[in-house]
Amino acid sequence: MKKITALAASLLIGVAVQQTANGQTKQSNSSKTNKTTTMENQSAQQQIEKSLTIYFDALNKSSVEQAVGQYTADGVFMPTGLPTASGTAELNIAYTNVFKAIQLNVKFDIEEITVADDIAFVRTQSHGTQLIHATGQKTEELNREFFLLKRENGAWKIARYMFNQPK
Repeated sequence: MKKITALAASLLIGVAVQQTANGQTKQSNSSKTNKTTTMENQSAQQQIEKSLTIYFDALNKSSVEQAVGQYTADGVFMPTGLPTASGTAELNIAYTNVFKAIQLNVKFDIEEITVADDIAFVRTQSHGTQLIHATGQKTEELNREFFLLKRENGAWKIARYMFNQPK
């Protein structure tokens, strides 16, 4: 009986040691995976910021081509008080109409970027002025924006975009 108890104890200790070693290996691998994931997310966030900077620049330059170029082919633009535009053809019409109506001079602040695989959620705020072409009046412009981006062929593109005014 003592031999069986000693053998069982040895097996339990051996299993415990192996599990501890495996756990350390898993933790080590998990740590490496977390570092890789963190680096990948940082790289994705930098690419997203670059893509949105190009988009924001397009808005301030009233560049339809540049703005629409930051969207996926099936992208959706949901502006406050205007119809939803879906797909490249409708996006071209929507941005042409927006830029005919106003000239933006705004600064954007990225408040949050959340990345999961090839999808990202981005929350921003913008502030500045808009010139209303019909009246020549300059007004304060303040919005909060929400973007859903997709990575397509290695590039982050806007899949969905909506905004509203906080006041």
